[in-house]
Amino acid sequence: MKNVRIIEIDRYSSSPFFKAGAEIVHELSTRGFNAFFAGGAVRDMLMGRSIKEIDIASSARPEEVQAIFPRSHPVGAAFGVMIVVQDNIPFELAAFREERNYQDGRHPEEISYTDDPAIDALRRDFTINSMFLDPVSGEVLDFTGGLEDLAFGIIRTVGNPLDRFSEDYLRILRAVRFCARFDFKMDRETALAIGSLGKNVLMIAPERIRDELNKMLCGPNPALQIKMLHELGLLKLILPEIAALDGVKQPEIFHPEGDVLQHTLLMLEHMTMVSTDLAWSVLLHDIGKAVTISIGIDNLEHFYSHEEKGAEMAEIILRRLCFSARSIENIVHAVRYHMRYAHIHLMRASKWKRIIAEDFFPTELELHRIDCISSHGKLDNYVLLLDRIREMADSPRLPEPLLRGSDLIAIGMKPGPAIGKILGEVSDLQLEGILKTKEDALDYGKKTL
Repeated sequence: MKNVRIIEIDRYSSSPFFKAGAEIVHELSTRGFNAFFAGGAVRDMLMGRSIKEIDIASSARPEEVQAIFPRSHPVGAAFGVMIVVQDNIPFELAAFREERNYQDGRHPEEISYTDDPAIDALRRDFTINSMFLDPVSGEVLDFTGGLEDLAFGIIRTVGNPLDRFSEDYLRILRAVRFCARFDFKMDRETALAIGSLGKNVLMIAPERIRDELNKMLCGPNPALQIKMLHELGLLKLILPEIAALDGVKQPEIFHPEGDVLQHTLLMLEHMTMVSTDLAWSVLLHDIGKAVTISIGIDNLEHFYSHEEKGAEMAEIILRRLCFSARSIENIVHAVRYHMRYAHIHLMRASKWKRIIAEDFFPTELELHRIDCISSHGKLDNYVLLLDRIREMADSPRLPEPLLRGSDLIAIGMKPGPAIGKILGEVSDLQLEGILKTKEDALDYGKKTL
């Protein structure tokens, strides 16, 4: 059944992005093809949200698209998907199609083109993502009940949820993400289908799981998304190390917020200016606690070396999800050293200056802030670090070293481990302001001969 609604598009029609997409639709329409904005852009406009991309669907076949738009090329020719560049803006333009017989939980064995947008709507994932918009008239076409579900805040699959999820198991994770992103409720049949098919998320390529988790962690309500994954039994499948944190108790004097999972979820809620590396550092920072917990003679829980064990576990997880080498290095470093910020007030100047000079320091400092406000609430060391950063603002983070190995050899030292030891001592004294010139450093080196 088709539902039609007219929406006010003036808010969007003045943007170059919208105009360029509308020109593509207009060009196709003048040549006799049905063409519309489709999917997420339509949903977001109906919700009054900003749009970051516009997908277009039409009755034009790929070869017809190429004949009409010189600046076009196929990106999914087997699925009738083209990229069309209009006003130097790329748009994904897909042919209306019907898909059947998904054998691998992702790719259909049979694809047939159609001129009917109603048939195309039936292959899409959720009702709120299956609507079409005429960018000229503002007319919205809804063949699956998306308008009603949008009005009532419901995530529902198009048609039978068992069929939709079996076509692409990533849709199981997307259902969770959309619920949290829009603060919607999940349709009961959709949730039941996830319970039946949830184990199939293990068939999804690790890269696709990683990308979906990144969207969850860096989007709205990341804590709610992880909580929903846990409640639906999905977290123990894709991130069992995080699920294992549930029920791992912590001393109430330091962690009045609750167990390790509750602490982690609270930290996710407190994230601001989120990056992927920060989000994963937060998620994984206490992951070692589940396997290092012990009860001391004080009858309190202790987690000796949990940061070191956590770093080892984090690296395994991140490699499993095919993260880049750079992100693995940054996140593992943050997990391994997140406890050192609790002792920053006891460090020599040479040590804390080196910490501040590290490339990933801003992210680790934010991790420390979030960790504090999500537990004991004490920010003394965080404020101290801010003061020290301010002190260093007018000078290079780390000055050029006063001495090099060749300088020590020139004054008579023999090559070997002793040179490295002296260079380290000289560097510490330089950072602490005790040695200020090369001559001072050479005099220090001569005393060791």
